[in-house]
Amino acid sequence: MTTLDETKALLGQLISYPTISSDSNLALVSFLAERLEAAGADVQLAHSDKGDKANLWATLGPDEPGGIVLSGHTDVVPVTDQDWSYDPFVMTENDGKLFGRGACDMKGFIAAAVAKAPEFAARPLSRPLHFSFTYDEETGCLGAQDLAIWLKAQDIRPSLAIIGEPTMMAVVEGHKGCCEYTTHFRGQAGHGSMPDNGVNAVEYAVRYVSRLLELAEALKSRAPSDSRFDPPWTTINTGGLRGGISHNVIPQTASVDWEFRPVQDSDFTFVKSEIEAYANTVLLPAMRAVNPNASITTETIAEVVGLEPATENEARDIVAELTKSNGADVVPFGTEAGIFASLGMSAVICGPGSIEQAHKADEYLGTDQLSACLTMLDGLGNKLQTVAPKH
Repeated sequence: MTTLDETKALLGQLISYPTISSDSNLALVSFLAERLEAAGADVQLAHSDKGDKANLWATLGPDEPGGIVLSGHTDVVPVTDQDWSYDPFVMTENDGKLFGRGACDMKGFIAAAVAKAPEFAARPLSRPLHFSFTYDEETGCLGAQDLAIWLKAQDIRPSLAIIGEPTMMAVVEGHKGCCEYTTHFRGQAGHGSMPDNGVNAVEYAVRYVSRLLELAEALKSRAPSDSRFDPPWTTINTGGLRGGISHNVIPQTASVDWEFRPVQDSDFTFVKSEIEAYANTVLLPAMRAVNPNASITTETIAEVVGLEPATENEARDIVAELTKSNGADVVPFGTEAGIFASLGMSAVICGPGSIEQAHKADEYLGTDQLSACLTMLDGLGNKLQTVAPKH
């Protein structure tokens, strides 16, 4: 039986790979591939277009549809400008806590799943067990979106996915979507003393943000009456506004970083159509009245679908049984779960650690949480010998 000490040692190895989203994850996935192959898994790497990153897909058990996916992402957020008490890429244990970047988000779950692989392999599995470890989750779930395309091309059809994001081992059956954009404004430079002779990109960007604020208020009245989210409506956030070079120069360019988190598909359509209409019918004509070459362009950073709670959800039911949970929650943060659900799988989020520790200095995972995850995976191994897939 896999011990907690063995799993902690593996987690320490995973943390030692500084897989910040801007950097390659190939060294880490190669290490994981070797571990899983040694356990008897069939391992495949699907590389990104640039070839500097890869998704790992590994399978134990029979080669057939209806498998169970254990899903995690290999990338972590940066540590720049964070005041750490420890080396973020050397795991440090102190008072029952395992400190290190990615400890809870989410290398702890990956360590537990991989540590258990030899035990899974030794069982007569009734259905396939897949390991899915992706890249670039922190920058828009880009790896999982590429993985979805790859799975379709390979005709691999699992029936459920367990996404091990940190939930304190609570069962989570739904989350909002996450849509991120950067809108660029190009006007016309000029002397600040003659504002009518230029097109002030910053001022038009501010008007754009003002419209986003109006839409944010309108969304509050669109909240579904049965929404379980907190807050219950779709939210909009302006994350940044850049532009200008000097006090006395009309800024020619500006950019706005913004995002929204829809609770329902109709809100996605509402926000996109309203802000595009405002840009194209109000702002752009006014800009082009001075400079015909003025422009407003929106760059899509990520459009990640949410996970809508479903009445029937095999993944939720299995994990609730394994964790002895009496219910399932919803959360406001996004995960890769909606992408798996879009492929026809049932999906649930359940993993060790607290989301409140993620992305912060001195990120940590409690050893009690890692132990609870191992216990849940033990139960999953037992169930894989007796539960037949639903078709």
